[in-house]
Amino acid sequence: GIRLAPKEKLEIPVLFLPAEMKIYKAVVVIHVMRENGENWPYKLTSESNTDLNRNVTVAENGETHGIVWVYPINGTPEAPQQKSVVIRCQARQRLEQRVELLLIGVVTPGARALPDAGNPAGVGTEESANAPEATDGSPATLEFLYELQYQSEEIRSQLESWVGLQLVEKEWDTESRIVTLIFNVVFAPSKPMRSEATVVVQCTAGGLWKFPLVFIAREPEVDDVINIEAVGLNKESIVGFKLTSQTR
Repeated sequence: GIRLAPKEKLEIPVLFLPAEMKIYKAVVVIHVMRENGENWPYKLTSESNTDLNRNVTVAENGETHGIVWVYPINGTPEAPQQKSVVIRCQARQRLEQRVELLLIGVVTPGARALPDAGNPAGVGTEESANAPEATDGSPATLEFLYELQYQSEEIRSQLESWVGLQLVEKEWDTESRIVTLIFNVVFAPSKPMRSEATVVVQCTAGGLWKFPLVFIAREPEVDDVINIEAVGLNKESIVGFKLTSQTR
């Protein structure tokens, strides 16, 4: 019953308050009809576009009574951001460190069935069909996707060749519903620096977790000490040494 003037805009607020860390799905359906109740003279035929057939309502005489727009909404709950994990290493050294990240509120595999909202216009549901099914309470059926995100392309270009991240183990606590992901982090900086990145973890059953990482590279050790002995006043003293280039 909302009336719109020609070229007027309509804002539809959507509020998302997830109760659990799982995937939520809904659709926003907008049905537009003429204010005077008359139909549009356009008639659907067997040669009409199939997408058009799904997005209009037809009157008894075959004319178009209304136009339908359907906007699918996929809700992904995001956990509060955790405290930063600081990884320190001396420049031109290599550090391997195990980092444990706690995923709080993971939905148990046995509770994966999610009711879909009404679908009057035939919106596809292939995404939920491709999700792995679980029948027991073990974490083996839960899949986690992770990536290391950087604050800027400049930080990415600096850290990508220095940082490695690999998931080596996951532990499941059924009582507390906490999954512990254990990562092996490799940090091999070539010069002193301080940068930040974020490990973003997403569960296929739903939920998003973000963990900030702070990488700190300290000053490297002194390579060598060069001693130049004076041979006399107003006379040059020369000492030679070799440098090895790390690039071509």
